[in-house]
Amino acid sequence: MATASLLGRVLVPLSLLCASGVVCVRLKSDNLAPWTNEFETVELSCIIESISSSAPRIEWKKIKDGNPSYVYFQGRISGDLENRARLNRPSSLVIENASRTDSAQYRCEVTAPDDKHSFAELLINLVVRVKPVTPVCAVPAAVPVGKPAEFRCSEEEGFPKPKFKWFRDSEELPLDPKSSPRFQNASYTLDTDTGVLSFEAVRKEDGGVYYCRAKNEAGSSECKAQKMEVYDLNVAGIVLGVVVVVTVLALVTAGICCAYRRGYLSQQKQSNFKAPAKSEGVDYVRTEDEGDFRHKSSFII
Repeated sequence: MATASLLGRVLVPLSLLCASGVVCVRLKSDNLAPWTNEFETVELSCIIESISSSAPRIEWKKIKDGNPSYVYFQGRISGDLENRARLNRPSSLVIENASRTDSAQYRCEVTAPDDKHSFAELLINLVVRVKPVTPVCAVPAAVPVGKPAEFRCSEEEGFPKPKFKWFRDSEELPLDPKSSPRFQNASYTLDTDTGVLSFEAVRKEDGGVYYCRAKNEAGSSECKAQKMEVYDLNVAGIVLGVVVVVTVLALVTAGICCAYRRGYLSQQKQSNFKAPAKSEGVDYVRTEDEGDFRHKSSFII
């Protein structure tokens, strides 16, 4: 508040002096809030309304996130606008092939050494609008009747942030389904800011080909159409299938138990090796030179 009061006390005498014939530099602009689309050309208007100096010093500064940087200084373009900007004599700035990073505040500063009040500045706010790219869409492929369904659509490149619309069979879904005779029985909600389309209970009529459109002041883009099928849920068939599976499992279990009780599945341990009987009066010896057994007779006296 104190700063504004002080500024007011300074500006009022200054305007009175300029109006009374005292020479001072004054600026004006045709547009203090210009906008352009990405890749187009825009002019930041800074017009010298009055001046006496024949060679005023003109400077342009870009203010991004509160940090100023030179754009035009000592007669040349600098910074990220180098080779993309030029001074339109005497003091306006022209930006070519504008990009999203050019959105910022720009300050035109003119210094006139020969003037009684030698300095003036002008603040211009530039917005570069960016067309949305192809949005990313998610549509459920198949949903049973009466079940909920959620569609999603997102896009992160557009500026300003785009709004979203959904279409079914090339017809736009109204924000309020009750407002359209064709959609009045539908039970969905549509959020144009997030791109989420939610059905509380899908009807047979909700089946079709869906796509989403993202749109802002710079243009629009659409995702590829996707089909959603809505089918009837056969409760009787599901119940019958469960009964059949349970019955088969019960019969198999009963058969296994019966086989165990009758001994069909019992395991018998049998020896696969029978030791040969040792003949009376015969000794078995093994020699180092032979790999097999031979016998030797012995006599009992």
